[in-house]
Amino acid sequence: MDRKIFFTLAVSLTISGFIVICTLGQSLRYKKMEAEATKSVSRLEQAEITVREFNGRLGIFKGDGEKPYRIIDYNVNLLSDYDRKQLCEGIVMENEEQLRIYLEDIIT
Repeated sequence: MDRKIFFTLAVSLTISGFIVICTLGQSLRYKKMEAEATKSVSRLEQAEITVREFNGRLGIFKGDGEKPYRIIDYNVNLLSDYDRKQLCEGIVMENEEQLRIYLEDIIT
């Protein structure tokens, strides 16, 4: 009878230990995924590419930079009042593909 109780307790402790280890592993995995998701959200909140008027031309800015990394030689005075107003405020693009499409639309 003592052996039966001993083995029952040993099996119970083994199963409990396994459950605790699996739960801790899942918690760590969840925390890691949560941290990565937070990084992604903060990256999306930052303006990747902004198009603004710069000295009468189209200036393309990365992040919060004050100097454009690229200037498109296109006179903004040729644009409509609405487009010029948007450029004064800054138009935020998520990626280079959006920028390319916007420039094709505005210049042609």
